[in-house]
Amino acid sequence: MQTSAPQPPAPFGLPRLPAPVGVQRVIRVRSPSPVMGQPPATVTVVIPCFEYGCFLEAAVRSCLSQSGVTVDVVIVDDASTDRSGAVARSLAAREPAVRLIEHERNRGPVVTFNDGLELARGEFLVRLDADDLLPPGALARATALARAYPSVGLVYGHPLHFRAEPPPARSVVRSWTIWPGRQWLADRCRDGLSVITAPEVVMRRSVVARVGGQRPLPHTHDTEMWLRIAAVDVARVNGPDQAWHRDHPRSRSATLDQLADLHHRADAYETLFAGVAGTLSEAPALARMARRALAREALRAACHRLDRGRADDETIAAFTALARRLEPACTSLPEWAGLQRRVATGGARVSRQPRSVAAALGRRAEYEIRRRRWSRTGAFNRTRSLPPDALTPARVRA
Repeated sequence: MQTSAPQPPAPFGLPRLPAPVGVQRVIRVRSPSPVMGQPPATVTVVIPCFEYGCFLEAAVRSCLSQSGVTVDVVIVDDASTDRSGAVARSLAAREPAVRLIEHERNRGPVVTFNDGLELARGEFLVRLDADDLLPPGALARATALARAYPSVGLVYGHPLHFRAEPPPARSVVRSWTIWPGRQWLADRCRDGLSVITAPEVVMRRSVVARVGGQRPLPHTHDTEMWLRIAAVDVARVNGPDQAWHRDHPRSRSATLDQLADLHHRADAYETLFAGVAGTLSEAPALARMARRALAREALRAACHRLDRGRADDETIAAFTALARRLEPACTSLPEWAGLQRRVATGGARVSRQPRSVAAALGRRAEYEIRRRRWSRTGAFNRTRSLPPDALTPARVRA
């Protein structure tokens, strides 16, 4: 349990507010003990809904059935043309804990969530897409961690993906991990990857009030907001499954290819550092790390397509152009040399070379190792502790 102390200058240029001092290093709590003697945490779940009437009631029920917490739900129907409105009105009429906002015209997911955010009244906040679900006990587990460490602004965990029916969810908490927000943000900039799906996130509403709602990004509005919340500490519940994420052809994530995903992630980092995050002393170094990570990923993606015989000149040119835009010095990267070697070999001959086959298999093995690490720890790469001056320009390669 942490105690209050004098507040240091607020990160990200935010106003100075009374708040617990954050952790100074990454902490792993092996036998977590929730804070006893407190009333149940209150959680507002905002459910943006567009054309998901067939899923909406199940999503709401998964919230209202959470034990150990007091939950209220705000449904925001974004001018759906299916039966979403009727389902939402019925739920609001029958359930005192459910409130409804109905848009007269379609406003998109960002405005839809932000409108719901204005009605939030809980100590904690969850954004749940109408096609996703919360497993039993998920909110109690996350809020127990957040209350034990008042400096934590965001808690996440492992999401289970499913198609037809949600699989059995694990419920045993193995440990808690708490990162200094600056450390967690640096890790995300270093690898350029999002470690969060979405429904597993529980946010402290007072922190959201400080950093603001979602920004107008088409696909990475969630990611950019979570990076902004890293102004304070970030934590993870290890062991249980904290969300059920439904995979289906209509979901937004299913419509993105790898190139588009890279562009959208680049937009998220650009938006992040163009805002109040840009006031961090290490912001230029962090932004540079993120751009470099995404450029390397773009070049690796081009190499992989050539190794598998699944690329044409236009595709390779698109990945290369993105890498050049993000990192003008990308020609000095090892991935660039590998790509040029493959291009020089030419066409279909690349995928038949033993070197290319071995590279493709190696990338597959690396992906599986990283996936398993993410499932266990909530990060794709090992967290490295940073010395105080680790992010100054002199310590970060341009």
